Amino acid sequence: MSSSTSSSDAAPAPAGAAAASEARWAGFARGFVVTAVVALIGTLALAWLIDPYDTGSTPLALREGVRPQGPRTAAASRGRDPAFQAAIFGNSHVQLLSPERLLAQTGIPFVSLMAPASGPKEGLVLMDWFLRHRREAPQAVIVGIDDLWCTADPAMPNAKPFPFWLYSRDQREYLVGLLRFDVLEEFQRRIVYLMTGRGERARPDGYWDYEPNYTGMGYDRDPGKRAELETYMPIGGNADGPYPAAKALEAMMAQVPGTRLILLRPPVYRSALPRPGSPSEKLDAGCRAAFAELAARRPLTALIDWRRDRPELYDPNQFFDRSHYRQPLARLVEAEIAAALKAMR
Repeated sequence: MSSSTSSSDAAPAPAGAAAASEARWAGFARGFVVTAVVALIGTLALAWLIDPYDTGSTPLALREGVRPQGPRTAAASRGRDPAFQAAIFGNSHVQLLSPERLLAQTGIPFVSLMAPASGPKEGLVLMDWFLRHRREAPQAVIVGIDDLWCTADPAMPNAKPFPFWLYSRDQREYLVGLLRFDVLEEFQRRIVYLMTGRGERARPDGYWDYEPNYTGMGYDRDPGKRAELETYMPIGGNADGPYPAAKALEAMMAQVPGTRLILLRPPVYRSALPRPGSPSEKLDAGCRAAFAELAARRPLTALIDWRRDRPELYDPNQFFDRSHYRQPLARLVEAEIAAALKAMR
């Protein structure tokens, strides 16, 4: 008779051993959950305290400003800086407007809160942030009104990612937003900036000259890019409305009735201007009329329209592409803005 025992004949594990195994697993699971919760709370607390983007939400007295970074996040610090009494909103179509030069011409300290590739939804959020961080109503606001502000969609959809949570009035939304991978990546850089006191600070007034970027890519000399500049392609608009961005802007500025408002239709090259009698002309005219009516209704408001037939718009040396102009033209726009602001005193 064989003395071997098959696996099917093996004695079952004692009930006590199985219970002990289950208890160990349950204890491990509880420990894992507790550790994860503690780590999550600790991370959130650290993020709140070091205030990665200088929103002012922390109770700690930290070094002012933020390290050099994109304007979408740096605007949180710039927009609450009490040194500035006026602001520029829009996208790269107002990027060359210089706060320093506007200060020299108007005596008003400006900050640029523009965000490249942004539209009215982002601009209004940044405007709300700026206004609610002023102890007194600002002296002036400049808004770049391009075709994106002509949308008929009340949602005013944005094409590029934007940290809406960073500027939220809802503290819970802000705290949830802090639990993001890109915020975690910012931790080390923020701590180095705060602790060493030697890290470079992002430019407080937000000015960002895009000319070196465009010249670096050959937009001022590449034959193909220069030829593309001459290709007729009118920028869009909205002939019949509605114009939710204009309505939202008017409601926003109703909070500060004594603030001067400049509605700027930025320059475009002649190949982006609509041809007389074309469908594009109706699209452009409808949107222009909506903001012209806003300017007529609201005191201390002026519409400056560079998106029309002007001699400067026929000079290819003033443009990199159809909607991005160069420094000499930016100075002409600034001079017109300064004159309009002085006329509204």
